[in-house]
Amino acid sequence: MRINLTELLTREGKAKDYSVQLEESCFDMPEGVYEAVDVRPVILHIEHASNRVLHVSGRAELALMIPCSRCLEPVKVPFSIPLESVLDMNMTEEERIADLNEQSYLQGYNLDVDQFVRSELLLNLPMKVLCREDCRGICNRCGANLNYETCGCDRSSPDPRMSVIQDIFKQFKEV
Repeated sequence: MRINLTELLTREGKAKDYSVQLEESCFDMPEGVYEAVDVRPVILHIEHASNRVLHVSGRAELALMIPCSRCLEPVKVPFSIPLESVLDMNMTEEERIADLNEQSYLQGYNLDVDQFVRSELLLNLPMKVLCREDCRGICNRCGANLNYETCGCDRSSPDPRMSVIQDIFKQFKEV
C-alpha cells in the first residue's frame, strides 16, 4: 500500500498516524520467495520535522515461512521489526543514489509501505533457520529427510590417502 505524503508537507510539525495492511502475501528475498503469515497491520507515525524532512517510525509484526537450512521443511519465523527512517523530500533521486540512500520505497511523494517493510526484513533475516536444534537434514545421496526416516545409503567417507590402494582393489575386483 502506498501512503501519499503531500498532506504532511503542507506545514511543519504536522503528524499523522497510519495503520496499514500489507498487500504482499509473499516477499521476494535473495534466497527465495517467502510466504507471509500472521500479518498484522503496520503501525506508522509520520511527522513533518522541518524543511520537508519527514520522520517515520513504527512497527511491523508478521511471520515468514522460511525453509529449514538443513532439511528444507518450512519453518514459521516471527518478526517484530521497529521501523525508523528519515525522508528528506528535498533530495532528488540522483542525490539519494549518490548519497547511497536509494530508498526504493519512496517514489515521488508516495511511501510504499510494502517495500519499506521488505527492506527492513532484509536487514533482520536470520543467517540460518532450523526447524529444531537437532535437525538431521537430508541425505545427500537419496534426498530422504533424516528426521523422519533412515536410508540405506553408504555414508562412509574413505580416507583420501587410501585412494591409491582402493584403485588397486577396484582393478582386481571380480565382476
